[in-house]
Amino acid sequence: MRATCYLPHDGSRPSLAMRVDGLADMKVVDAGDVEMYSGDAATACASLEAEVEKVAKTGAIPIILGGDHTITWPDVTGVARARGWGKVAIIHFDAHADTGDTCFGSLIGHGQPMRRLIESGAARGDRFLQIGLRGYWPEPETLQWMAEQGMRSYEMTEIVERGLGEVLTEVFAIALDECDGVFLSIDIDVCDPGHAPGTGTPEPGGLTARELLDAVRRICYELPVVGMDVVEVSPPFDHADITVMLGNRVVLEALSAIARRRQDLRDGTKWDPRQPLLADRVAGE
Repeated sequence: MRATCYLPHDGSRPSLAMRVDGLADMKVVDAGDVEMYSGDAATACASLEAEVEKVAKTGAIPIILGGDHTITWPDVTGVARARGWGKVAIIHFDAHADTGDTCFGSLIGHGQPMRRLIESGAARGDRFLQIGLRGYWPEPETLQWMAEQGMRSYEMTEIVERGLGEVLTEVFAIALDECDGVFLSIDIDVCDPGHAPGTGTPEPGGLTARELLDAVRRICYELPVVGMDVVEVSPPFDHADITVMLGNRVVLEALSAIARRRQDLRDGTKWDPRQPLLADRVAGE
């Protein structure tokens, strides 16, 4: 995702939608890779958690590129240690709930991170918002556990009937109640396999790439995002870099929206997505 882009890697990415340059307007730093210990998931997660906490304590917004969804447990925990236990709401885009208890006898895996976060208290169940669920998992027992935690999960049928915009408005109201920030976790399989084939557990009937990018832009502009991860992008399963390019653009849209949010808060202005692209330009200039 870092490298996949047809544009020169020159530290500049002016956004046509947001009218800002997320890379140039903010101090964006590639902090490199975190050493993840092969064969020892607990040690690997502890290492990642420590690095995320270190970044978050500086006041910066950590954006972590996976890897599978296991990493969201240490990602959110690291941010919570810096920002406040239970003070960060979670907006989670995914085809799957990832709230299983164990997998092959292990408490750590890509199907369990959301349960671990709620059980630990790092995140509140009633401030855990899931968007894009569909398919044939989890089983009724897990759904019951989710309901008991107060989670709100928007399955694709509800999203289609109500519209993604209306769903997001509701999500924002819940997320901002008694929480100081939002962690955005995006599993690329929230998108339909036609838009994101390069992932390990594809599920037909998901969001389009445009819907995901629009949602990311709106979330990062309207909400105080304090952390983010993009997971489950699997280049070996990809075709023509479709999925890795989408992952790349998810990050760029987030950075652009955060930059525009900061600019508008500073200047007392407001981004209008209906404004024509060339409205501020004069012919000949």
